[in-house]
Amino acid sequence: MGQLLVDDKFPDIELSIAGGGTMSLPGDVAGSWTYVLLYRGGW
Repeated sequence: MGQLLVDDKFPDIELSIAGGGTMSLPGDVAGSWTYVLLYRGGW
């Protein structure tokens, strides 16, 4: 998938949460603005 453009719908994805569990985006967030920080880990 390429870069999202204005008016594009955010794709449905499921993320593994540190410490266990999962989170679905955009389903598990409320409001019109959400920040997501993705950390790949140490190189």
